[in-house]
Amino acid sequence: MDDATTSTDIRLREGASIAQRLVMSGFAAAVALCFTPGLFTHDTLEVIVSVAALLVGAAFVVGIMLAPAVVWIITPNEILIGQQRPFGKLRTRIVAKDDIRGLQVPGSKRARARFQLAFTLASGERLTSPPISDVTHVRDTVARIAAQFDVPDVETPVNPLDASNSEMRLGEPLEAFSARDIRIVALIAVALSAVPYAYKLWRGWPPSHVDILLLPLGAIAAFAVYRYANLVTGAFWIIRESDIRVERLWGDGTPRADHIEGHDVKTITVDRRGRSEDEHCIVTIRLRSGRRFRSPRIGSRIEARAVGTEIVRRLGIAAENNKI
Repeated sequence: MDDATTSTDIRLREGASIAQRLVMSGFAAAVALCFTPGLFTHDTLEVIVSVAALLVGAAFVVGIMLAPAVVWIITPNEILIGQQRPFGKLRTRIVAKDDIRGLQVPGSKRARARFQLAFTLASGERLTSPPISDVTHVRDTVARIAAQFDVPDVETPVNPLDASNSEMRLGEPLEAFSARDIRIVALIAVALSAVPYAYKLWRGWPPSHVDILLLPLGAIAAFAVYRYANLVTGAFWIIRESDIRVERLWGDGTPRADHIEGHDVKTITVDRRGRSEDEHCIVTIRLRSGRRFRSPRIGSRIEARAVGTEIVRRLGIAAENNKI
């Protein structure tokens, strides 16, 4: 269930699916099991490290599997809250309209375009909802809820991805690394590559082939840092009516910009780039020319779909090219 701006009720959900929980738990368990050989050694320190790793891994698995799923259903007269843990009973709560005294919309520290509803009740209790998944209609959603619950003076959230903006902004404005920082990192790369060689000379031992090979590799790494460091700054998307401006940096820090128009788009999709569909989904646009553009990280798959849908609308992308 997700936000519905065209129906009477607004539905908000938080909590990973069973499949996502199993994947994350399996990864945590696999990492913890890598330390099990230390249990069969006679080294006390290795045994302690192995036991600690297994305990941390077990706690992580339990935390993931037992995290509750939360659903809010906001109607014109009340809020229905449902919470359920795996293998547990469904716990429900109803908050009447007359109990609501205030509404705030705090943003997330991890994602600039992620917002939650924080209700203050007559008793002084504060209830915080799951995130608003339709990140392109946060202002409309907040205004609608404030009106139906008669909550005055609700501050309008500053949302860079709101569809009411003339320009939607994905990512952060780019800034080249300073020459001083680049030189420091390059020198560190050279120094690290020379440490094994210098240590062998200091101890009076003959350097190995690996020690000698590391010296030119360090020089190559330093050159790569000096020449291409700014390529890792990512991209900044400005989504306007009829086109997208994609800003990036060349390796030397010089800005570059590309423009994407609707008739250039071959396909637009939502992809996962990272470990979790809750945090690492992006929009990918492939052009007829063969070029491919990946957006900065948006958030969950539902949030990325909302952004992708607004891009389709603004650019007028044909239905057969929409693979969201």
